[in-house]
Amino acid sequence: MAYIMVDVEADGPCPGLYSMISLGAIVVEPLLNRTFYADFKPISDQWIPQALAVSKLSREQSLQLTDPYTSMVNFDQWLNSLNSKPYFISDNNGFDWQFVNYYFWKFLNKNPFGYSSTNLGSLYKGLERDMFKNFKHLRKTKHTHHPVDDAKGNAEALLTVCEKYQLKLTKK
Repeated sequence: MAYIMVDVEADGPCPGLYSMISLGAIVVEPLLNRTFYADFKPISDQWIPQALAVSKLSREQSLQLTDPYTSMVNFDQWLNSLNSKPYFISDNNGFDWQFVNYYFWKFLNKNPFGYSSTNLGSLYKGLERDMFKNFKHLRKTKHTHHPVDDAKGNAEALLTVCEKYQLKLTKK
């Protein structure tokens, strides 16, 4: 199993009504050198200007991005190239998971992640035994709202947590 840290940027709060604009993913492993990035042309006529602004794009620029089907095929091929069952983890899986799941089913009629995901923040709160603890101080890579940067920072935090608590990321 390969833990894949995922981050999504979108032009609104939910898939279908709004669109995923970009996706970054990284295999959670010591070198953090296996990454994926895709951008997505909107699938909806609706968008929230403040949400889209996080991606540093105008609506006109977003309309020039990659066809979503192509982006999802590329993401699926990247996941398959890992030769390991992918497991989805993110900082906010309530947000990121809904877009990735929706887009996989809409465009490829499957989701290689299956039906489960893990929330990094919740994992950290449980390990610290404190519902008010936050893992974000463990990031090394600056949070920029570029999804690869943000996924990498979250993966760095997860690796630190795994070391501190002796959590296994792979089956032996």
